[in-house]
Amino acid sequence: MLTRRNFLHAGVMTAAAACSSSRFVFARQGPSEAQAAPRIRLGLCSYTFREFDRAHLVQFMKDLKITNLNAKDVKDHLPMSPPEATEAAVQDYSANGIRLTAVGAVYFPKDDDDDIRSRFEYAKRAGVKVIVAGDPLPQALPRIEKFVKEYDIRFAIHNHGPEDKIWPSPLDVLKAVRNMDPRMGCCIDVGHCARTGTDPAQAIREAGPRVFDIHMKDLANLREKDSQVAVGDGQMPVRAIFEALLAIRYQGFVDLEYEVHGDDPMPGVAKSFAYMRGVLAGMGQSA
Repeated sequence: MLTRRNFLHAGVMTAAAACSSSRFVFARQGPSEAQAAPRIRLGLCSYTFREFDRAHLVQFMKDLKITNLNAKDVKDHLPMSPPEATEAAVQDYSANGIRLTAVGAVYFPKDDDDDIRSRFEYAKRAGVKVIVAGDPLPQALPRIEKFVKEYDIRFAIHNHGPEDKIWPSPLDVLKAVRNMDPRMGCCIDVGHCARTGTDPAQAIREAGPRVFDIHMKDLANLREKDSQVAVGDGQMPVRAIFEALLAIRYQGFVDLEYEVHGDDPMPGVAKSFAYMRGVLAGMGQSA
C-alpha cells in the first residue's frame, strides 16, 4: 500500500519522466522534422500567355487546374499603373480563385528612390511577398535592400543566362547578396542557369534559403537558348531539381515559364504540367 507521500512522489516522478521523454523525442527529431514536410507547389508565369489578355489567362488556368500565378505587367495581366488597374486585376484574380504569388519580372533600371519605391508599391498593391527582379544595377542593391526591409518583401534577382553580363547565373546573384538582408536572393531560371554550365539542382542547394522563386522550363540542348521544348521533352533534370528543393525545405513556388509558341502555347503548357505532376506523383508528392 502506498502512503499519501509516496503516492505524490511517484506521480511527480512519472510526470517528470514523461516530460523528459517528450524532450528526448523532440531533440531526436530536430526542429525541422517537427515542422510539416516540405511540398512542391506548381504555379504559372503569366508571361507564358503574353499574347492573350487576362480573361483568356484566367480561363487557361482553370483548364490547367493551376491557381498560383507569378503575374507580369504584360497585356492586362497585372498593370503597374495606374494603381486602380493593378487593384482591379487583383480583384479579378481573387474572384476566380487565383492566388498571386509574385510579381515579375519587374525591371529595376535606376538607382533612384522614387523609381524603386514605385515598384515596391506595385508589389504591395498586388498583395505579394516576392518581387522577381530583372537586371537590377549592382550599385543599386544597397538602396533596394532598404526597401526590402521597409516593405518586408523578398527581392528575387532573376538570372538570364550567358547573354546577361551582370546576372548570368544564380551563383552570381549569391555573390552579390551574401552579406545582405536574408530577404535578398534569387529567382532561379533553370533554363538560363543550365546554359551557363551551372547545374540547376546544385545551384538550388547552394542558394538554400535565398531561393525565393523557380522559373521552370526545359531545353532539348542545355546550352542552346532557342531549343526550348515542353517540360519532359528535353534534358532538364526535373526530378533532381525537385529533390533539391525538398532538401532545402523550399517554401516558394515552381512557376512554369513556357516561352515558345506564344500564339498557341496551351499544348506545350498542358504537357509540361502533366509531366511535372507525374514526376511529383512518383516522388509521393501531390501538386
